[in-house]
Amino acid sequence: MIRVAVVDDEALVRSGFSLILNAADDIEVVATASGSDALAAVQEHRPDIVLLDIRMPDVDGLTLLRQLRALPDPPVVAMLTTFDTDEYVLTALHSGAAGFLLKDTEPDQLAQLVRTLAAGGVVMSPKASRTLLHTYSGNEPAPVDEEAARVELLTDRERNVLVLLAEGLSNAEIGARLHLGTGTVKDHVSAILTKLRVAGRVQAALLAQRAGLLDTDREGR
Repeated sequence: MIRVAVVDDEALVRSGFSLILNAADDIEVVATASGSDALAAVQEHRPDIVLLDIRMPDVDGLTLLRQLRALPDPPVVAMLTTFDTDEYVLTALHSGAAGFLLKDTEPDQLAQLVRTLAAGGVVMSPKASRTLLHTYSGNEPAPVDEEAARVELLTDRERNVLVLLAEGLSNAEIGARLHLGTGTVKDHVSAILTKLRVAGRVQAALLAQRAGLLDTDREGR
């Protein structure tokens, strides 16, 4: 079972998400909380996935994200937002969020998005993805800084895995694409995160974009 916690200041959002997700055979909502109670709830129930409202009146969602990611064996955190062009997209991703879910996500898509998160994938609305990519591939070329230059430490295979990871594929999907076992892909991902000195897949994807790996991959196809 995929264990999920829903954190939102609106009771209607919490109950709605819980109703939808609990209808899935492989997902269980183990906790719901407002922002002020979220950290204690996550520490008590140890969910695999936390769906976290980015804008709450009592607690800053970005601050809570950093607190959750700092926990031992932290959960995967995806931000909930009403706006798919939310100005906090980049800040949240740099802070360890695994993506963004719109609060008006279609019910039949919500469970699948949670499964994608549990499998190590990244979820993001199309407009948020474009905002992210335009930040690093707009009219002005992105600087190749010292952090982005760390991609030179990767092997060719690790670069291939990184590109697919940046496209939002799960470990199983990457394995199918590269004809590798899921365990082997997991080992590659672990090595990539270590070499790039990042805490998660989204940060690795950002470095791949900044280093031009995604543009190069598209040109080569």
